[in-house]
Amino acid sequence: MTPELEKYVLEHIDPEGDYLHRLYRATNLHTVHGRMASGHLQGRLLKMLVRMVRPKNILEVGTFSGYSAICMAEGLDDGCKVYTFEINDEQEDFTRPWIEGSPVADKIVFTIGDAITEAPRLGIEFDMAFIDGDKRTYTEAYEMALGVVRPGGFILADNTLWDGHVVDCAYDHDRQTRGIEEFNDLVARDPRVERVILPMRDGLTIIRKL
Repeated sequence: MTPELEKYVLEHIDPEGDYLHRLYRATNLHTVHGRMASGHLQGRLLKMLVRMVRPKNILEVGTFSGYSAICMAEGLDDGCKVYTFEINDEQEDFTRPWIEGSPVADKIVFTIGDAITEAPRLGIEFDMAFIDGDKRTYTEAYEMALGVVRPGGFILADNTLWDGHVVDCAYDHDRQTRGIEEFNDLVARDPRVERVILPMRDGLTIIRKL
């Protein structure tokens, strides 16, 4: 997408909102990989998908700065929750104040820990999961999510085109690229699900558990 076309799209969708705009700017100023935050377009898509599915419980694997968790929480009905896990404890000092200061803080449960091991211990049946953590463990996160998401529920996976590296042989030995490729190959042949890849931003895969 050209910068001009991206600008046009952003001008014709719901606004990002001041709080999320400030969070996205702070993420880029104060974290090493600021572009990992979902951003305006994907954030509005996540909120819309939540509005459509109307989940009671959402699991997020990889909180980072909290941008996507807040976007999903914006779409939730009262009494519903996003349970988000961040494995990098060094991220907590930045992320927790932004989550707890957001207008939807009451809908977000933020935990520092490994979602792959910790989420199943909650004993919660989830209606939706968003995988956006360590690319090297996407297949493990996917199998975990399949175990806790209800039949008919949805799993979203971010970065599944990985800047085009999935079709570039120069990255064949990169562990993160290989992690995404293994995940994509597994999902493509998995009889337990339906799936589609949206080629927006860095690739977003939408998966429905049968």
